[in-house]
Amino acid sequence: MVTLKEIARECNVSPTTVSNILNGKPKVGDDTRQKVLETVDKMGYKPNYIAQGLRRQETRTIGIIVEDIAQFTTPEIVEGIMSNGEEKGYRTVVKNMRLYARWRDTWYGDENSYHSILDPALQELESIRVDGIIYIAGHARIINCFPPNFPIPAVMTYAFSKNPDIPSVVIDDQKSAYEIVQYLISKGHTKIGVIGGRKNNIHTQQRLLGYQKALFENEILYNPNWVRYAEWEKEGALREARELFKTEVTAVFCMADRMAGGAYACLDEMGLRVGVDIAVAGFDNQNIADFFLPGLTTMALPLKEIGDTAANILFRKIQYGEESAQKQIWIPCKFIERQSVHELKIE
Repeated sequence: MVTLKEIARECNVSPTTVSNILNGKPKVGDDTRQKVLETVDKMGYKPNYIAQGLRRQETRTIGIIVEDIAQFTTPEIVEGIMSNGEEKGYRTVVKNMRLYARWRDTWYGDENSYHSILDPALQELESIRVDGIIYIAGHARIINCFPPNFPIPAVMTYAFSKNPDIPSVVIDDQKSAYEIVQYLISKGHTKIGVIGGRKNNIHTQQRLLGYQKALFENEILYNPNWVRYAEWEKEGALREARELFKTEVTAVFCMADRMAGGAYACLDEMGLRVGVDIAVAGFDNQNIADFFLPGLTTMALPLKEIGDTAANILFRKIQYGEESAQKQIWIPCKFIERQSVHELKIE
């Protein structure tokens, strides 16, 4: 491996001069700067960032721990973190625990299995002395991830940390569900069914509260029989939609776009048209939403904003020792209007 001293010897300058040039410091002649940079390129010199960080008591590196990189919500959060870090001169190390790939959904609540993967990841990041860590959950829940008095600045995203000192950046499920149900009501729909995910899931619970709040503010009676649960999947939503559409509902709020696909399939079976006979609204704005016929009205998750916000919180902690005044930061979704919701005409 080429060293800084070898570059200095080749250019007939001091190692300090080479270091100043590589770190962008002024007061170096243009000719010398050009010669050193050309030599660095020719000899293939690569700075040892970890060694530099140890000398400065920082590595300008942050760790990102993800529960599973294949979760559709994860890549955009990672992008938000990385783009923010690049602007501030930080590198990133991503640790993919692959929890869903390893165990599908059987690891929920299994602390031993979970920590058998998490703890080595935390230890590795600590061993290379990252300046901070951001954890990206696959779904919202309370996570026993960072122990009390965790020595590294950390932020949780898409879920809540059991450690009260760790800030969490999450989507505002309740406000976002409230907004899309208000939209359905504005189109004249008062008999609005719901197809939710798992009943005990935080996303489901918060979105149901938003639905109920919209009904309450518009003096619409809540009917618990019009609320169905479908495990977040299209097949379950198809099953529940068959029951729901036997009732008087004129619209359905699906808590995920994949489940909206089940509602679409059910209406097709019944010879009914989405956005003409029954209104359908989704949640997530996954890529499939724009390819439904008709296009699905939904809420876009603020994933990149979550990553960017989490990075800002972490860097303020690293650089200035600033603690976040809020321990739970809620980021609202963006309403996306397409053609799946029609205006109900009262005859």
